[in-house]
Amino acid sequence: MEIMRRLVQEEEGQGLVEYALIIGLISVAAIAFIPEIGKRVAIIFKKIQDALPAA
Repeated sequence: MEIMRRLVQEEEGQGLVEYALIIGLISVAAIAFIPEIGKRVAIIFKKIQDALPAA
């Protein structure tokens, strides 16, 4: 019974580690893409701002 208990506990720990790795990868991807998205949004707002006085 002790061996079975250990196996169950180890699998739960592995699941937690897998979720932590996924969250870490998503965080790294978000950090990498947020500056680029910010630049594109700034360009869009600049185009809108330039077009408003002409209207």
